[in-house]
Amino acid sequence: MTSDNHIRADWIAVDWGTSNLRAWAMATDGSVLAEATSDQGMSTLTAADYEPALLGLIADWLGTDVTDVQISGMAGSRQGWIESPYSSVPCPPVSGPGVLAPTADPRLNVRIVPGLSQSTPADVMRGEETQIAGFLSSNPGFDGVLCLPGTHSKWVEISAAEVISFRTFMTGELFALLAKQSVLRHSLGTGWDEAAFEAAVAEAQTHPEAMARTLFGLRAESLLADLPPSEATARLSGTLIGAELAAARPYWLGRPVALIGASKLVDVYAAALGLQGLIPKRCDAGQMTRLGLATARNSAIDPAPTLH
Repeated sequence: MTSDNHIRADWIAVDWGTSNLRAWAMATDGSVLAEATSDQGMSTLTAADYEPALLGLIADWLGTDVTDVQISGMAGSRQGWIESPYSSVPCPPVSGPGVLAPTADPRLNVRIVPGLSQSTPADVMRGEETQIAGFLSSNPGFDGVLCLPGTHSKWVEISAAEVISFRTFMTGELFALLAKQSVLRHSLGTGWDEAAFEAAVAEAQTHPEAMARTLFGLRAESLLADLPPSEATARLSGTLIGAELAAARPYWLGRPVALIGASKLVDVYAAALGLQGLIPKRCDAGQMTRLGLATARNSAIDPAPTLH
């Protein structure tokens, strides 16, 4: 956790995930005055725990007046602080400040941005919609596809400043489960083999239906041919990402693509997409989150004029 008890935030941006909580003290010009993190994610809290957890992180940034706190992520889930119902696509990624959360501390004005839902095929997101809004605020007029790699990767179709459709892939979670709980855990290790990754991406693109067979082949090769752990790890990642790209082909084929996420993961996806001849735009998830939360907050402070 990092903090500074000598600053006063004009407002506070918060990304509340399942496992972690991240907050930024924001200045009026949009610059970051301080940042703080904790492991008090949604999975560790009851509804009554949210305000104390937040205050434990941001109390030093508060003055005596009311401070706006704009939140995205799992704090708005059904198991969170207060449910912020999904907005149905097609729609803008963020269309208002969100739901007002109950607080006992009079210095807090807390609002939680809604996630997005899609009825057919059924899909949901929470948190990514804020990053999408941040991207669109800095890339007006963008028509194309956003990929947000992570535990649950999102592919999002954007047109006319709206989310038209999206798909979620459990690629990151599958990698974690296979690496930690499957028989493959005995074959993996640190390090990275770029050539092995690229070959696995290409193979999975061509034969995604063979993924289960290909994965066990990593274990067999480690037993029979001393497959290096770094190569096995790169091939596991390449196989899963290649299968994802095969399924997401209707999104990225012939379209401008931008990646939003942590730098290391964005690099891996950019390399995979590069094999398809694409050069995606790269964006930092934290920056896009802050821009999106500013968009949500500003919609309450300076709403669009209403026609009469």
